[in-house]
Amino acid sequence: MTDRAWFDAAKGDIPQWAASMPKDADGTTIDWDWVRSLDLAHGVGTIPESTPQSIHDALKADYATREHLESIIAQCNSTFMTDYDRFIGSYRLPRALAYANRRLNDNINTLLHLGEQQHLWVVSRERRGRTTVAVLRPYSGSRPSNDDQGMLNLSGETGDASAGNTAAENSDVKFPTTVALDDIQDRTAAILDARAERRKAQRFQKRAGDAAMARANLSGATSPGGAALPGGAAASGNATGHHPKPDWRDAYLPGRDVDAVMGIDIETTGIDPARDYIIDVGFEFMNMASPRPAGEPETYAYEQGYYAAGDAYGQSRLAFGVPPENAALGNALIAKLTGIDVRGRSSEAGYRLFDEWPQAQAGLLARLTQQPYVAHNATFEHSWFMLNVAGYAESYRAGRITIIDTLPMSRQWDPGAVPTNEHPYGDNTLDAYAKRQGALDSAHNERHLGLEDSHIMLVAMKHHLAALKAQRKGPWGSTGRAGVGGKSCGRKR
Repeated sequence: MTDRAWFDAAKGDIPQWAASMPKDADGTTIDWDWVRSLDLAHGVGTIPESTPQSIHDALKADYATREHLESIIAQCNSTFMTDYDRFIGSYRLPRALAYANRRLNDNINTLLHLGEQQHLWVVSRERRGRTTVAVLRPYSGSRPSNDDQGMLNLSGETGDASAGNTAAENSDVKFPTTVALDDIQDRTAAILDARAERRKAQRFQKRAGDAAMARANLSGATSPGGAALPGGAAASGNATGHHPKPDWRDAYLPGRDVDAVMGIDIETTGIDPARDYIIDVGFEFMNMASPRPAGEPETYAYEQGYYAAGDAYGQSRLAFGVPPENAALGNALIAKLTGIDVRGRSSEAGYRLFDEWPQAQAGLLARLTQQPYVAHNATFEHSWFMLNVAGYAESYRAGRITIIDTLPMSRQWDPGAVPTNEHPYGDNTLDAYAKRQGALDSAHNERHLGLEDSHIMLVAMKHHLAALKAQRKGPWGSTGRAGVGGKSCGRKR
């Protein structure tokens, strides 16, 4: 159980957010009075009666609530980071909304499962555009109406033998004859696609404006959108002659003076920090240039017995739980990928939830601010920390956090990361990068556990930097940076 006082404090921030963020990520005016009315601590989901129509109505209401919440959460990051006058002092309101949204998402999945149990529908998880959504179809054991696509006949008057008794046949309650499916379909994919199209149009408009300014500027080479990159695009090329184009990820590349770093990796129940839970955190430390600190233990027993601690020190593995509703549903994909079965990670079994454990959050934040932290595809960890770790967003905005990413190291500086049909930008997975840099034997694969993945990442990074220094490439090349490098707010390079 978490201290509920911070939810009240989060709601106390609503006037600041309302003044700075009148609209959500979809351009809709935010009803802040509605946000204020939500019981974020105890749940915003709908508890239905056992009738089919009640289950349908509860699912419809929960989908609508989730859409509203997530469109607000999606806009909070840019609003907070561009609040240059620091009118918004805390990020706890988005964290509180995400906390409530995770439980709401559990309630939605429970309703989907309940509807399947009562033969109201069949759920399939399908990839649609940028995400995976739950698609509802009529239960095949009862004959769908030919005239009403997406409607399920529950009257029991089809004349066909039913495959098992339905809830209608086992109860004296008079159920409605049909439950509509078209108005309880998951709209997440359509929402994300529309949001992406709006951003694309905005970027196009900005580029067009920059180009117009460049044409009007007689100096050209110094105009917005018209300046040539120092050293040219070829400056970041690798030994194969392939020259990756510079992109936004390059801001996370290390500098030539990087040394002590903390490598971190998290395992989660899904990919959305506003819907899913952190269940495993692993981190350790390594010096990229200076000797390993004296007095640190020489060995560490990783789960993979063939891992050697080497230069790593300060290893830590943290396990977290999920709410009982989430545990009850299970997660076969995550169990297969990580070996973690959430059915045994219920808070009722003694596991504490990361987003309900302020001491764990404070301890992690203290470590993240002591030195640069390194992750592979670090924007993933960053997005989860923003919505899960109290004080992280504020520390990041204040410039107290530096993030280094080994993914652009692989993409920009690794000769083996050549484009193929399967990998247009090269194979930059942690597994592939670690193997190319000699941190993982070709006979083994990435373990998908926080500590083990952090270890092979840091070993690969240290091997890679040593090779680049010897070749006078990467941070030591013509476009390399002095200092520790990485992404940090407020620092100009």
